[in-house]
Amino acid sequence: MKKRNIIYTLGALLISLSSCQQNTYEQFDPEYGAVNIWVGTELNPLDSTSFNYSYTLTQDSLMFYARIIGAVPTESKTFTLEAYEGDIDKVGESLEIGQYTFAPGEYFKQFPICFDPTQLTSEDSLYFAENEGYIKFRLKESEQFVAGADSYQSIHVILKNAIAKPDTWDEARYPQVALSRYFGSYSEVKYKFIIQQVGAVDFKVQYNQTADYDEATNTFSSAYAKFLKNKMILALEEYNEANGTLYDEYEFPVTF
Repeated sequence: MKKRNIIYTLGALLISLSSCQQNTYEQFDPEYGAVNIWVGTELNPLDSTSFNYSYTLTQDSLMFYARIIGAVPTESKTFTLEAYEGDIDKVGESLEIGQYTFAPGEYFKQFPICFDPTQLTSEDSLYFAENEGYIKFRLKESEQFVAGADSYQSIHVILKNAIAKPDTWDEARYPQVALSRYFGSYSEVKYKFIIQQVGAVDFKVQYNQTADYDEATNTFSSAYAKFLKNKMILALEEYNEANGTLYDEYEFPVTF
């Protein structure tokens, strides 16, 4: 009789465990989706990143990563961000946040946050030139997505509006080459244009470098610098045709 009671007890316990497991499975929501957001690299998130208004003449973007935690969507799903802390009023209309879409089957993607220096007021432009501002973004929760893991819930962007003439623009010590040899006389507007086209800041040119570009030293070869000069000439022609003549801060047309 005692043995039979033990068997009954074990059987009831197994039924109870099976029921718990079944209930847990039935409560899983296949439509559940959270989104992790971050800046940095795919595998190495950073606490913050920066955007410098002075590095672009027109609208430019800062890219961030987003990954769905949960079921991979079988249909398109969208989300957006919201600014919730920092110099939100000063950023004003210079900021553009989009509607970001994961297509069916997508769960990991890069998206842009756009900034346009031409939409800054003169007062706010001066503020970011004299101060290091910031703005923070987070996921705007919706029926489709909620915020992700604690360390992936916000994006911290440091804001600047300052540019400096490279030390090697007019003169450079061998084997480096003065940037003026390729790009002519310096102006802030010209340098902004170059930065926007090349995608590099405070770069150098070196005579004896074989690789077109060395990321570790931020250096171009002299041969590639000649290519970049031609690229700037063509890009400037396209810009002038679309927007009118580009003038520098001294009211002279930008030339290469």
